[in-house]
Amino acid sequence: MKILHVVQAYHPVVGGAEGLVKHFSEQLANRHQDEVTVFTAAVTKPTYFWRDEGEPLPAGTEMINGVTVRRFPVSKRLQLARMVMARGFYRLRLPYHDWARTIQVGPIIPQLPQAIAQSGADVVMAATFPFLHMYYAVSGGQEGQIPVVLTGAIHTEDKWGYDRQMMIRAIAQADAYIALTAYEKAFLVGKGIAAEKIHVIGGGVNAAEFVAAEGTAVRQKYGLGDDPVIVVMSRQSELKRLDTVIQAMPRVWAKFPQARLLLAGARTAYSAQLDGMIAQLSPEQRTRITQIHDFPEAEKPHILAAADIFVHPSGNESFGIVFVEAWAAGKPVIGADVGAVASLIEAGRDGLLFAYGNADSLAEAALTLLANEDLQQQMGRTGQKKALKNYTWEHVSDRLRAVYAQVIAQHFSMSK
Repeated sequence: MKILHVVQAYHPVVGGAEGLVKHFSEQLANRHQDEVTVFTAAVTKPTYFWRDEGEPLPAGTEMINGVTVRRFPVSKRLQLARMVMARGFYRLRLPYHDWARTIQVGPIIPQLPQAIAQSGADVVMAATFPFLHMYYAVSGGQEGQIPVVLTGAIHTEDKWGYDRQMMIRAIAQADAYIALTAYEKAFLVGKGIAAEKIHVIGGGVNAAEFVAAEGTAVRQKYGLGDDPVIVVMSRQSELKRLDTVIQAMPRVWAKFPQARLLLAGARTAYSAQLDGMIAQLSPEQRTRITQIHDFPEAEKPHILAAADIFVHPSGNESFGIVFVEAWAAGKPVIGADVGAVASLIEAGRDGLLFAYGNADSLAEAALTLLANEDLQQQMGRTGQKKALKNYTWEHVSDRLRAVYAQVIAQHFSMSK
């Protein structure tokens, strides 16, 4: 199979879509010996498209782990004007406000549609919305008469980013759509997309790394001892609602004063606000919080292995890969009872759900698990079996390849 993947950024850039496409590409190239090419923007961060964060990478082509990667230069012309137009159009709900927001985000790569059309690929898969390259993929595929598969990773709660009629039209034009959860599929069916076009495949993890992980060294390094540890692993963004965890902890400490909170994740502009919330806690409570910033990816499994309970308070998720990683490490999870997260967690079996944004509800869920070690272990085992059965990269990439084979066969039969 000759496969073309189109994504906003690619390794060594770190991110959800970047990791998803990297693993898909390497699995197909190395396990199935497919000819896989990636078209991507020559940037260190996708935020470079619309603001002065990150920097350009050299444009050109290179081979990475069996995958051909071609990076395209990005235009930043009229950056301020694009932002003003997008916000104004959206606020006033003017016609084409969805186009204004999409152009503002970018990436603006004028040569990309033609490059896709001339790629000679058997199938094109583009990931993820709300970026402009998704529409380049549809137009380029149509021009080159190549079947197109879209992987949207739609955050249904994010109206600014994803409430766009043009997105629904693009999905309708594509030959197939990859959904990460049944919730995402139901959302799109509700928007008029044919159910048979949507394939739910989930997200993947390198399960063996998490199954074999050992948390003792992490506990020793950060002085956690044998205390019960609640781990939150997330970029410190306002959207991730880490404030809910901080607000919940005093109620947790009232019954389990020995409990520890371990916050692991990259700092952002929002981190100052988070620091302010922590500063308002008592001196004793502050000693029960440990933060690990910008840790290497290789340390992630061991941090999760050090946990007794994993908590992710965000409701703004298209899947929630951190839950699968925690399950692979054998840990019970707590997530928000909203959107994709609620469709991923089987409440009472592999984790618990709490009312999104409600600190008391989150504290109640944490207390339920802290008070019952047998329940913790039972949910952890159930979650691990689920992760190994459904969410390894091997399983997920095989499902993806089956979709590719289907759309290629359909395209070939229609072109006869």
